[in-house]
Amino acid sequence: MSRLWDKGAPLDDRVLRYTAGEDFALDERLVPYDVRASIAHAEMLHEQKLLSAADLEAIRSGLTALGQEHARGLWHIELADEDGQTALERRLTERIGPAGGRVHLGRSRNDQVLTALRLYLRDAVDELIRAARGVGESLARLAEREKDTALPGYTHMQQAMPSSVPLWAAGFAAEIRDDAEGLRQVQRRLGKSPLGSAAGYGTPGLPIDRRSTQQKLAFAEVQEPVTAVQLSRGKAEASLLFETALLMQDLGRLAADVLLYYTQELGFLELPDAFTTGSSIMPQKRNPDVFELIRGRSATAQACLAEALGLCAKLPSGYQRDLQLLKVPLFRGIDLAQQTLDILPAALDAMRFRPERIRLDPAIHAAEEANRLVVTEGIPFREAYRRVAAKLKKPA
Repeated sequence: MSRLWDKGAPLDDRVLRYTAGEDFALDERLVPYDVRASIAHAEMLHEQKLLSAADLEAIRSGLTALGQEHARGLWHIELADEDGQTALERRLTERIGPAGGRVHLGRSRNDQVLTALRLYLRDAVDELIRAARGVGESLARLAEREKDTALPGYTHMQQAMPSSVPLWAAGFAAEIRDDAEGLRQVQRRLGKSPLGSAAGYGTPGLPIDRRSTQQKLAFAEVQEPVTAVQLSRGKAEASLLFETALLMQDLGRLAADVLLYYTQELGFLELPDAFTTGSSIMPQKRNPDVFELIRGRSATAQACLAEALGLCAKLPSGYQRDLQLLKVPLFRGIDLAQQTLDILPAALDAMRFRPERIRLDPAIHAAEEANRLVVTEGIPFREAYRRVAAKLKKPA
């Protein structure tokens, strides 16, 4: 099978398996975006009189049909294709003839795949933001259902000051909404169009119009100069993974609280059987596996970020094949965040607190009492602090 860069010499199958790696499978999610970008590129070539109207129509209709067929599962990218770009161009040429070979004029696989990737990431970020806000809304519903439920507030794992379910839930909701705002800011780097930068040094001798494709694909701006495109690789990806790591960390801390409150010793809340699993040996057990895995997967999110940062560290300028490996931690980080956000609203909606099990230590009001003495007697806080502490030490 011919690849985009083939020049007639045979390729050792071991080289193909090693260099393609997982890329052909990972590119499956990029196919609709590659189709869209390729059509915009062909339209630009026609506008610049580098592609005939007949060839443009053949390319547009051929790519549209291939995209629709891929969405229906009628074809997939194969290892022999090496990547999604080769798979599309090969199938397009088989379908429409020599016109299929004209679509690659004025671009490289480097800017082609990066354009598709950024289009995909724009949508992925929007979906993560929507899902994060959905978790915030679920926490707000929980707060409303449990508006009269008191909770102890903890510091150093000891009861410290009085709290409540609404205050507890609102804190997490606020931070998760802030995480959504952090994700939104990732769009700044994703809004730069790399298309037309080719292998990183432009397209000498070709009058292409990069602004045309930028506008067709709704990028905020053209990324300039062309040499900046490859230098930017990994930055938007790492920014996204950083924000998902922060989000997963917040969700992991929420899960840690739920797991503590669910213990038999505390028993502050209950989870329905639909959101717990059983034990293979102990008939009485119901295990909060969903929340344990949420807690654990924050580590995976951090590992994805570390891998992405490490791949790009100290690379020289220009395209390097190492950059292909970014897709693995990037897609994994996106998927685990999305899966976690998808399951949490239903789990939170099913959660119920048990006020009859929640006991606040009477001493939990000590700070409030010290503040009252300052207000009513005008004494320094430190004196009020000592008075309350001494009172608590006296035997009942």
